[in-house]
Amino acid sequence: MKQLLALSRLIDRASAAIGQSVAWLIVAAAIISALNAFVRKAFDWSQNSLLEIQWWLFALVFLLAAPWTLAVNEHIRIDVVNSRLSVTQRNIIELIGHALFLVPMAAMIVYTSSIFFSNSFAQNEQSPNAGGLPLWPIKALIPIAFALLLAQGLSELIKRIAIMRGELVETRGHASYHDAVIGAGTDLAAGDGSAAARDRTQ
Repeated sequence: MKQLLALSRLIDRASAAIGQSVAWLIVAAAIISALNAFVRKAFDWSQNSLLEIQWWLFALVFLLAAPWTLAVNEHIRIDVVNSRLSVTQRNIIELIGHALFLVPMAAMIVYTSSIFFSNSFAQNEQSPNAGGLPLWPIKALIPIAFALLLAQGLSELIKRIAIMRGELVETRGHASYHDAVIGAGTDLAAGDGSAAARDRTQ
């Protein structure tokens, strides 16, 4: 298990490095969008490639930052339910979710999108818009991104098994919104009686 945890830490570091790097592309997308709007209004000039690069940058951030989002536990949950579950129940849900849904789904998308990209590359697929960008490079992003997500899913699975076996302490050092909600839900469940009593006295 020590070797697997070492692999998990390596994957986590790679996901963080990639996610933090591509997050800066949001700034680049905002600058390009502003400049494009300015030249269109000021000089009545625009280019399809400038429009397309904006959604390229969005796709890069959205897809390549997803593993980092998973690693720091910031993906969407149904918090109103999750916050009322016991630690054991949450661990079981995490284990089942990663093993039966996330990992197989990511693996399937890596396989199918690789074929999708190969066909696009073989045809040298280009944008249907005049002056647009080639499409095959951005389609290569799909299998790459889901391969990274698959690796992060395996990392989360390793950590969850280690936590359930008592070989790893679950840390919550990133002080996320989810942690606050879980804490509030736990406090609410523990203090329902006293809260009701306070309401009756007011």
